[in-house]
Amino acid sequence: MNYKIRKSTIVDADQLFSLVESFSTSFIPEKSAFFNSFQNLLNDDSVLVNVVEFGNFIIGYCLAFDHYAFYANGRVTWVEEIMVSSNYRRKGIGRDLMNSVEKWASERNSKLIGLATRRADSFYKSIGYEESAIFFKKQINS
Repeated sequence: MNYKIRKSTIVDADQLFSLVESFSTSFIPEKSAFFNSFQNLLNDDSVLVNVVEFGNFIIGYCLAFDHYAFYANGRVTWVEEIMVSSNYRRKGIGRDLMNSVEKWASERNSKLIGLATRRADSFYKSIGYEESAIFFKKQINS
């Protein structure tokens, strides 16, 4: 399978939104909010948005951030979202997306990469990640 992982651009917005709709389980994605967020994310140096391109189609993406943290003595990278279209899973694409995040994190001198998952713990363990904490959340109604 011949696919390409690259940094996302604004022209990916419509296809990317379709994947985001499939990814989200806690919220219903709103198109206008997505476009606003997407534009802001693309302009933020501490954000990585990579997409997987297969032919003329976007079949996966990842969204990662890095920031400074006291406990790590420097930068840490957080994978917020990673999604591969269901028809293309188990072909190494998720691993390659995570490799692209690891490369970016390394170039930015991050000390570690963290993420939360509900359904993919065996995938992350298979690529060298270890369980570290319990994830808590509280929705803010504004």
